[in-house]
Amino acid sequence: MTAPYEIRQGTSAVILGFPHTGTDVPPEIHDRLNDNGRILADTDWHIHHLYDGLLDNVTTVRATFHRYVIDANRDPAGVSLYPGQNTTGLVPETDFDGKAIWKDGQAPGEADIAARLRDFHAPYHAALAAEIERVRAIHGVAILYDCHSIRSHIPFLFEGKLPDFNIGTDMGKTCDSAIEQATLTAVGAAEGYDSVLNGRFKGGWTTRHYGRPETGVHAIQMELAQSTHLQTEAVPFAYDTAKAERLRVHLKDILVRIEEIAPGLKR
Repeated sequence: MTAPYEIRQGTSAVILGFPHTGTDVPPEIHDRLNDNGRILADTDWHIHHLYDGLLDNVTTVRATFHRYVIDANRDPAGVSLYPGQNTTGLVPETDFDGKAIWKDGQAPGEADIAARLRDFHAPYHAALAAEIERVRAIHGVAILYDCHSIRSHIPFLFEGKLPDFNIGTDMGKTCDSAIEQATLTAVGAAEGYDSVLNGRFKGGWTTRHYGRPETGVHAIQMELAQSTHLQTEAVPFAYDTAKAERLRVHLKDILVRIEEIAPGLKR
């Protein structure tokens, strides 16, 4: 079985998390997906490549398994991130359009979910937590920047078009305000793009779980509209190099600004 995560260790105060770029689905799970599920549409396509090389000595922690196996950015207890709103769960039953992804009678049960928590979700977060602790030991502070993307139009989840940059800090709870401000300054200078702070996406479980500024651990989520870096937000979800290179300039600016203020965040 493929290892549930990949790590690249660095010495920067910034850590990049990639919970949704993995496309590995074990055969016994893949066999239970229906034709719609096997498209794996709800992947954060190419995001780890988009950020590659933008910040020297940055640590990265990437889940290799697909979110249909189990969602690494959901509460292991199954508590909804957005009560009262359409969303997908710890092990999704539908895709982002509300369409079934499992064959009839093949949706995962409690035993399946428990096994996937043990084999995928827990190892990924153990690895991420260990890297946060290692980086905090070096700098006295660690900043987790959780990297995401999503289609810009998904009526089942939100109305209209999603902004290009969607910054989530759980209403300022998960990081120092200086990190929010540095990010907002960078995206505000990104001509031709729009942005929102704590809009439809306020930070997933990862951001909310690890972001404890009072302990020296800060977390922020960036949800990018896939229209900013894909040729089309449909099969084959191909990477658009020209779009991506234009976007990478601004992503680098965000990461550099965050890294520069890290020393001032020490407790």
